Amino acid sequence: MHAPEFFAELRLPFPSGITVGTTYYATPIADSPLRLQIGFTDTQYRNAYGGLRMTVMHVDRGTIDAVALSFADHGTFRSAQGPLRSRNMPHTFNITLAEPGQPSWEGADFTGLRDAIERYATVWFPGAWTASAPRRVASKSAHTNPVPPAARGARTR
Repeated sequence: MHAPEFFAELRLPFPSGITVGTTYYATPIADSPLRLQIGFTDTQYRNAYGGLRMTVMHVDRGTIDAVALSFADHGTFRSAQGPLRSRNMPHTFNITLAEPGQPSWEGADFTGLRDAIERYATVWFPGAWTASAPRRVASKSAHTNPVPPAARGARTR
C-alpha cells in the first residue's frame, strides 16, 4: 500500500508524526493528552479506499471525536485515472490497480484534502499546524489544471 509515502505526500506538519502499518499517528501538541490518528476508509471493493478517517483520542478517555474525509468531497481524484475510471471507482484508489513503480494514488491532488485536515486539526490542536506547517508546495503527483483566461471586457476593481 505504501502508506508512509501517501502520508508524506500530504506533508502533515507534525514533528512527532509516524506511520505504523496503514495508519498515521501524531501528538500535535507536546505534553498534551490528545493524539491524532489518520487511517484509510474502506469501500465495498477489496483494497480500495474512499477517503481518510481522522480520530482525536485522549490517552485516558479514548476516542473523543472522529470524522471521515472522502476523496470525492475534497477533489482528490478529479482527473481520469485510467483503470480506476473503467472500474466505476472514480473517487478512490485501489492498491492492486497501480502501474508498476507508481503509487496507487498517481494523479491525486491533495490540496483540498490537506486543507480539510488542517481545518480539523486546528479545532483540536490550536497552534500546532501553524507552528510547524511546511511551506505549501504542489504535490509531486498533483494534477494541475490550466487557469482559464479572463473574459474579454471584464472589469475589475
